[in-house]
Amino acid sequence: MTNSIKKVLHFIIFSFSLFIVHSVNAQELETYINIALENNPEIQKFELQYRIASEKVNEVNTLPNTEFSAGYFVLEPETRTGTQRFKVSAKQMLPWFGTITSRENYASSLADTKYEDIVIAKRKLMVSVSQSYYKLYVNKAKQAILVENSKLLKTYEALALTSIEVGKASAVDLFRLQMRQNELEQLRLVLEQQFLTEQTTFNNLLNREKGIKIDVVDALLMPSKDFDINTNNLDLHPELLKYDKLFQSVAQSELMNQKESQPSFGFGFDYINIHAGPDITFSEKGKDIFMPTVALSIPIFNKKYKSKTKQNELQQQEIEAQKQERLNTLETFLEKAINDRISARITYNTQVKNLKQAKAAEDILIKSYETGTIDFNDVLDIQELQLKFQMNQIEAVKNYYVQTTNINYLIN
Repeated sequence: MTNSIKKVLHFIIFSFSLFIVHSVNAQELETYINIALENNPEIQKFELQYRIASEKVNEVNTLPNTEFSAGYFVLEPETRTGTQRFKVSAKQMLPWFGTITSRENYASSLADTKYEDIVIAKRKLMVSVSQSYYKLYVNKAKQAILVENSKLLKTYEALALTSIEVGKASAVDLFRLQMRQNELEQLRLVLEQQFLTEQTTFNNLLNREKGIKIDVVDALLMPSKDFDINTNNLDLHPELLKYDKLFQSVAQSELMNQKESQPSFGFGFDYINIHAGPDITFSEKGKDIFMPTVALSIPIFNKKYKSKTKQNELQQQEIEAQKQERLNTLETFLEKAINDRISARITYNTQVKNLKQAKAAEDILIKSYETGTIDFNDVLDIQELQLKFQMNQIEAVKNYYVQTTNINYLIN
């Protein structure tokens, strides 16, 4: 991994962790993210693709093959100096000046687009790991709430038993309380199974054994205030920068096309072996022939180069359209994340108020018990409302962090 990628990822991880209230939780999540970045096979795939694309720069930094040929005269031609026995030739063609450099630049620009694929994939992986972590937190927190409510119902059950003994409640009230406890236990057991499923998902993101236990923070607190969002940073998002890199690669492709449409030239030599017979008296008899040669290849029929130029122009227009389409999508996604996070805070604040009022109602019911007028139907209603408000509060906190993660993905 290059230093520049490390710097970008460190900044992103820090941003994700910034809004987690407990530093221990931030460290845990950052540790999990680093494990995922090291082990995830999709990231490894993109890194290998980048290495392959980078290696292609060396592939194009070559000249055409040197041509060698040799021939033996079956019917030996006779010349004044002797008989021609065999011929050896060599030729090396050279592309137009700057052609090889243009090929290197084109290959390098393609590698740059693969680099952006790595950054995008790592950002998305960090989002997936963070959101899966928050799902595990919600599951664990809900289980804890169910346990607390079950204990509360047991307290009410003891009150009901006492009331039955003094004739102020019926066995039906007791059965209702016990059935409600059964429902809570059922919900808790279902959540346990869902936790195992999400734990498998989480471990798969880290590319490790699915049964490894995940340490999840006990509580996430709603931050006192939101951080500032600079929407201008969206223009620098890797998903958009990739289109800029693609645009540049097409520009480099056109430069290479222009170079390859130029003539190519070459040089070489022909060597002919001469064997002088005894009947030849010429003063330079038997002298071999060595002839330097030059070659010029001119693309007279250059229709394919003109077509390639037109294709490059159209491809650049397509890339610009794709970039604008993706920008619109990201802007919509960012706006939705911002509004959903605001909604999460509104929901959280509402649940806080509701829980205070439900607690006050519960206190009134307990005091009513002291006067012998407790209504266990009201007890169950208040308990059910409290559970609903507590669950909603946990979901609101989770949604806030999930949307914060989405916002960070887009603007950091």
